[in-house]
Amino acid sequence: MARKERHVVPNPNGGWDSKRENAERASKHFETKKEAMDWSRGKAKQEKSELIPHGKDGKIQNPNSYRNDPCPPKDKRR
Repeated sequence: MARKERHVVPNPNGGWDSKRENAERASKHFETKKEAMDWSRGKAKQEKSELIPHGKDGKIQNPNSYRNDPCPPKDKRR
């Protein structure tokens, strides 16, 4: 099964967009990255998908999974 992804990306005309993987258009547009992240986090949890935020330079920053990961990272706080 292919994983689902939701990306938070900068809009070339200003602000931030939340987009599903391979989407031409944004699901929703926001003025700030925080607003885009908050809304997208809720959608990613609802869709059981990956949340992949991008910086203004387009590079991926701290992705997060909201699905049942078959290989979760081991807890390093022991």
